[in-house]
Amino acid sequence: MNPVVNVILWCVYILSLYFAVFWLLVLVDKGITKENKKLNRFPPVTIVIPAYNEEKVIENTIKSALTLNYPKNKTEIIAVNHGSTDKTLSIMNKYRDKIKIISIEKMPDERKGAPMNAALKVAKGDFFVCLDADSIPEKDALLKILPHFSEKDIACVLPSMKVDKPKSFWQKAQWTEYLVNMFYKKLMTNLNCIHVAPGPFSVYRTDILRKVGGYNEKNLTEDLEITYKLQKNQYKIIQLLDTQVLTKSPQTFKQLYSQRNRWFKGAFLTTIQYRKMLFNRKYGDFAMIQLPVVIISGILAMTLLLTSMYYALQPRLDFLIKMRTINFDFWTLLKNFSLNFSIFDLNYALIISSVFMLMFSVIIVYKSHKHSNERLLENGILPFLFFFVYYYLIMGIAWLGVTIDLLTKRIQKW
Repeated sequence: MNPVVNVILWCVYILSLYFAVFWLLVLVDKGITKENKKLNRFPPVTIVIPAYNEEKVIENTIKSALTLNYPKNKTEIIAVNHGSTDKTLSIMNKYRDKIKIISIEKMPDERKGAPMNAALKVAKGDFFVCLDADSIPEKDALLKILPHFSEKDIACVLPSMKVDKPKSFWQKAQWTEYLVNMFYKKLMTNLNCIHVAPGPFSVYRTDILRKVGGYNEKNLTEDLEITYKLQKNQYKIIQLLDTQVLTKSPQTFKQLYSQRNRWFKGAFLTTIQYRKMLFNRKYGDFAMIQLPVVIISGILAMTLLLTSMYYALQPRLDFLIKMRTINFDFWTLLKNFSLNFSIFDLNYALIISSVFMLMFSVIIVYKSHKHSNERLLENGILPFLFFFVYYYLIMGIAWLGVTIDLLTKRIQKW
C-alpha cells in the first residue's frame, strides 16, 4: 500500500470516527425533544413565493399557500416574479385578487435574495415565511411551527423537508438523504449550530430579518448566508421533525450534480466570507463545530472519491504492466496461480473502525425514519443501499467540481 495514501486514508477514518462519536454522544445525551406545542394566538404572517421561470410548479405552490389552515385575515401572500421569461407572471396574475404580486427585473448578478428583499420591504406580518416555488407545505404547518417561537431570541423555525413523490432512482436515494439530514439538523438544534434554513417554508421573525439587514442578493445560497448572519448575531434556530414540507428534487444525475455544485460552492464561499467566526468561542458550537464541518466534509468527500479511484485503478494498472512483461500469456499465468492469504494480513484497525461507522450509520438512518414517521425501504432496497454505500462518492464528485470551478473562476447563476 502506498504510504502517502495510507496516511491520508487514516486521517479520513479518524476524522469520520470523531464526528460519528460526537453526534452519537449528542444523541445519547440530549435525545430528541417532543414537539407537541399549541398555538395560543394567531399573529399576522407573510408568505413569500419567489419565482424565476417556474411556470410548471408555481400554481400548485400558490394554491397550497392559499389553503393553509390559518386565518385568512392574518395571512399575507406575496408572489415575487424575478424577471421570468416564461408564463410564471401570467399564472400569478390569475390569483391577483387573493395575493399580492411584485414583479422585478432580474439584474445579471442578482440571485434569489433580491426577490426576498423586495417582499421583506413591504411585508406586514410579524413572521416572514419563504416558500420556494417548487414546494408544498402541509396544511397545519403554521399551526405547528409558530408555537416554537417561545423565546424572543428564536429567529427561525424549520419544518422537515422531504422529497415530493420520488420517481427516479436519484430521487429515491435523496429521499433517505433528506430524512437523515433533517435528523442531523434536529441534533444540531440541541447545540444551536444549524447552518442553513432552506427555502421550503422556513419561518422567520420579520423584525429580526430586517434588523440583520435582510438577504444577500448576490449570494449563490442566500438561505445559508442568512443563517450564518443570524448565527453571527447569536439568534437561535430550531429544526422540527413533525412538520413537513414536500419539495421537488433533481431527477437525473446531471440535475443533482448541478444543484449540489451550487450548494457546495455557495457554502464554501459563504464560509470564507464569515471566516472570522471560525473557532471563535463567542459564537458557540456553530463556530467550533459546524463552520469547520462545512469545509472538512468537502475535503473528506473528495479524499474518499480520489482514494477510491486510486485503489480501483491501481491494481488493474499493475496487472496490465505485469501482463505486458509476459506478452499477455494468460494461460501461463493461470497455471502458476496460487492464492496466498493469511488472516494476519488483514487490517483489523480498519475493519473495526468500518464496522463502527456502519453501526453508527444504521442507528442514524433508523432514528431519522422513526422520528420522521417514515418506513425504512419506502422507496425500494437498491436506492437505499446506494445511499449507504456510494452516495458519499457522488458528493465527492460535486465537491471536486466545485474545486475545479473555483480554480477556473466559474460561478453559475441562480
